[in-house]
Amino acid sequence: MKSPKKPLQAQPLQPGDYYINEQGLMVFTAQYHLKRGYCCGSGCKHCPYKK
Repeated sequence: MKSPKKPLQAQPLQPGDYYINEQGLMVFTAQYHLKRGYCCGSGCKHCPYKK
């Protein structure tokens, strides 16, 4: 049986956690995803958990 995911806790963003792309959108980096500790399944561009 899988254990439920822990509730998300707001963490302050650090330098290198994201960048703003040409369209003005915030894009999270692999650094951010690794700190979060799991894949959310949303198909993030820099997800280090892809198979």
